[in-house]
Amino acid sequence: MSDTESQPVNRPSSVKRGLVWSTHLVFCFVLALSAFVLFWPKPDPDQAPSGELVDSAGEEVDLEERMAGVTLVHFWATWCPPCIAEVPSIRRLAADHANADFSLIMVAVADDVKKATEFLGDGETLFDPAWDLAHDYGTTKLPETHLVVDGKVLESFIGATDWDREDVRRKVQAALDGV
Repeated sequence: MSDTESQPVNRPSSVKRGLVWSTHLVFCFVLALSAFVLFWPKPDPDQAPSGELVDSAGEEVDLEERMAGVTLVHFWATWCPPCIAEVPSIRRLAADHANADFSLIMVAVADDVKKATEFLGDGETLFDPAWDLAHDYGTTKLPETHLVVDGKVLESFIGATDWDREDVRRKVQAALDGV
């Protein structure tokens, strides 16, 4: 081999160096993202959703502000016959626990404000016009009621419930005894 012929040099080209650097950068990014996902606080699946509802005057109301130690969040509508049928018994339950750390939140879903207000009385119901909060609770049909104790959903009652039944009342009383 003569002095004028060049011999290949065994060092990475600038393209190879860039590729190695990019690979390290991607690896570090994926590692950081994995750590972020792993250690980011996860929401408690039993935590009751909160959000904004609307009162009969059209003003926004924060659901959390209406919660008590034990709360029934009741999704209903005037266009729902089983909802109408269960209102008297759920109101009796609420009246029986009026002096306790108890709240009944009646949420009219996709309902006419005037009809709901005439049916229950002004100030007794809140409105979820587009099912937003109802869907956050997993509600897909009415009526549906969620027993929330200290901010956690303890139990959900799907469909019409007879709130005068002894076993149902015991569940509510047990929740009240625990707070």
